[in-house]
Amino acid sequence: MSHALAGARVALLAPIAWPTPPRGYGPWEQVAFDIAEGMLDRGLDVTLFATGNSHTRAKLDAVVPVGLGEDTALDGDVYGALHIAKVFARAGNFDLIHNSFDWKPLTYALATNAPPMLTTIHGFSTPQILAAYYAAASRSFYCSISDADRDPGLDYLATTYNGIDPNAFTFVDRPGDYLLFLGRFHAEKGTHLAIAIAKRAGVRLKIAAIPQDVAYFETEVKPHVDGDRVQYLGAVERDARNELLGGALALVHMTTRPERFGLTMIEAMACGTPVLGARMGSIPEIVVDGETGFLCDGVDDAVAKVPLLENLPRRACRTRVETTFTRERMIDAYLDAYARALDLRVPPPATPAAVAARNHDYWDRPQAFTDDPPRPRTLVAGNPFETTYASNGKPT
Repeated sequence: MSHALAGARVALLAPIAWPTPPRGYGPWEQVAFDIAEGMLDRGLDVTLFATGNSHTRAKLDAVVPVGLGEDTALDGDVYGALHIAKVFARAGNFDLIHNSFDWKPLTYALATNAPPMLTTIHGFSTPQILAAYYAAASRSFYCSISDADRDPGLDYLATTYNGIDPNAFTFVDRPGDYLLFLGRFHAEKGTHLAIAIAKRAGVRLKIAAIPQDVAYFETEVKPHVDGDRVQYLGAVERDARNELLGGALALVHMTTRPERFGLTMIEAMACGTPVLGARMGSIPEIVVDGETGFLCDGVDDAVAKVPLLENLPRRACRTRVETTFTRERMIDAYLDAYARALDLRVPPPATPAAVAARNHDYWDRPQAFTDDPPRPRTLVAGNPFETTYASNGKPT
C-alpha cells in the first residue's frame, strides 16, 4: 500500500435509492458496498454513509432509515440533501471523501474547506448537470467507469472499472435455452429490443426487472408478456438472480443509448453466460466480440447472432471477469486514485483541451443523454441540438 494511504480515513458517500448492498437491483449501491469492504480489507479506516438498513463491516452513518426506492413516502430531495450534509458536517474527521452520489455533493465541496474529494461519475443523466461538474473541476478529482463514458470538458484522474467477486456467482458450463433481460424498465435499456430479438429468433425470453418507466412497461413490454415465450419474473434477488443468470443462453443488453458500464454484463459472464450487446458505449470494452458475446448493430444483426451463442466458450466469459473485472482490480485502481488525490490535494488546472471543449459546439454524442421523448436541448448558450433514435439506438 502507498505510504500516503497508511491509516487514511475515508468517507464513502453511497447512493440511497436502495440499501448498501442492495438485495436485488441497485448497481451503484453494490459498487459502493464492494469499495467499502475492499478498502477495509486493505487497512483503510472507512465510514460508509448509506441507508440505515445497510449492512457493512465499515462504520455506518445514516440519515435516511431505508432506501428511497423502498419507501416512496420519503422525499428524495430532502433526504438526499440531508445525506450529503451529514458527510460535510463531519468532513474534518476524514482525509478524503469519495463521492458516489452524483453531482449535488460537488456544490457542497465548492462551498466548504472539506478534504480532497474524488467523485466517481456513474454517468451523466442530462447535459444540464455538466455545469456542476465543470464548476467543481478545481475542487473534485474525477474517475470514469469506462473510457467510453468520458466528457471532453473534464479531465479525469483515472478510469476505474466496476468489479465483482466472481466467487459470488456460480459458473455454469452448459448454455441454457432462454435469453435474459435483467435490469430496469426504461426505453434506454432496450427491453423492447430484447423482446423483438427473442421473438424473431424463436427463443424464449425471461425478463427480470424493476419498474421505472411505468408507461413504457405498459405499452412496450406488458402486451408481449404471455407467460411462455415472454416471461416476466418481476425483480429477482441474490440466489434467484444467480440461478437466472447462469441458466441463460445469453444476456441481452441492447441499449438504445451508450452504456456507461453495465454491471449485469460482468455478472452474467461470471456465470459463464455470454452477452448479446449493442456496439456502443462501454459494451465493446467489456464484451470480447465473438468470444464472450457478440457486439450487434441493431436487431437484425442480433437475431442473426443468436444461433451462434451456444458455440461460445462459457469458460472464456468467466476468465474475462476473473482477469479484468474483479473487485480486487477495482480496489487496486481506486487505491491508486486515492493516493494521487491525497498527494495532489486539489486537481491541477484544466487542460486547454478541456477548457476549449466546455465553450465549443463540440457535443458529438447527444445520445449519451436520455429524454422521454428526445427534444431540443441546449448544452451551452448558442449550442442547441436535437436527436431522434433509430431502432438500433443510433442517432438519426
